[in-house]
Amino acid sequence: MSLVTAAIAAQAEAGPIVWSQLGLRPGIDFGVFTLRYYSLAYLAGIALGYWHLTKMIKAPGAPMAQRHAEDLFFYCTLGIILGGRIGYATFYEPSLWTSIDILKLWTGGMSFHGGVAGVLLAIAFVCRKGGLRFLRVADYIAVNVPFGMMFGRLANFVNGELWGRTTDVPWAMVFPGAGPLGRHPSQLYEAALEGALLIVVLLYMFWRTRARYRPGLLVGVFTFGIALARFTVEFYREPDVQLADFAYRTGLSMGQWLTIPLILLGLFVMVRALMRPPLASGASYRATETAPA
Repeated sequence: MSLVTAAIAAQAEAGPIVWSQLGLRPGIDFGVFTLRYYSLAYLAGIALGYWHLTKMIKAPGAPMAQRHAEDLFFYCTLGIILGGRIGYATFYEPSLWTSIDILKLWTGGMSFHGGVAGVLLAIAFVCRKGGLRFLRVADYIAVNVPFGMMFGRLANFVNGELWGRTTDVPWAMVFPGAGPLGRHPSQLYEAALEGALLIVVLLYMFWRTRARYRPGLLVGVFTFGIALARFTVEFYREPDVQLADFAYRTGLSMGQWLTIPLILLGLFVMVRALMRPPLASGASYRATETAPA
C-alpha cells in the first residue's frame, strides 16, 4: 500500500475533517473593524486581472490602448459588484429587494451570472465610448476573469459557506451550521475548475497560440469552460435553502438552469470564431482602430 493510499485510508477511518479545527478566520481583525477575506478576494482578483491586462495590451494584436484598460478596470468593477448583487437578489434571495441587507456586500451573496451580465454591460459601454470591437475586447477581459473566480471561491471556503452535499469521501468536511455530517468542500472544487484550470487554459491560449487573432475564441472558451465547470460542481453543492424545493421539483439547481444557456452560447461563439479567417498578425488597436482623442 502506497503512502498516499494509506493516508486516505487513515483519514476515512478517522472520520470527516472538521472545518472549525482548521484555524480559519473570516478576515483580519483590526479591533475597530474586520477586513473580510471575501472583500479582499474581489480586490485581489480585480487587481491581478488589471495588472495582467496591461501586460496583454503591450503584446502584438491588442484591440485597445492603456486608457481603455483603465476605463474597463473601473466599469467592470462596478459591473461585478452591482451585477453580482442584483443577480443574487433576483434569482436566489428575492427578499433582499425589500431589505437594507441588499447593501451588505461584506456578508456574501453574489451571483456569478449577474456578475457576468454586469461585466458584459461594462465592456459594451467602454467599447461604444472608445470605438472598440466588442468581441476582441471581451476576449482580453475573459482571460483575466478566472483570477477573481478562484480567489472568490477560496474566500467562500475560508468563510465556511456554500458547502457541498453530504458525502463519505475521505476529504469530507463538517462545516459550521451544516449539521454533523461530512460534506463535499465544493468551494474548493469550484476554485480548481472555475479558477485554476481556466487560468492555465486561457493563459496558454493567449501567450502560446494565435487565439488572440480569432475574435471570440477566448471568450467562447471561457464561457463554455466556466459554465460547464459550474454545471458539474452543482451536483456536489448543496442548493440554497430557499431553492431546495425548486431543485427537487425540476431535477436541476437554479445555478444549473441558468448555466445551460451559457454552455450553448460558449459553444456557438467558439465555433463561429474558428470558422472565420483569423486576423492578420499585425492587427492591433493602433493599426486598425480609430478612437476619439
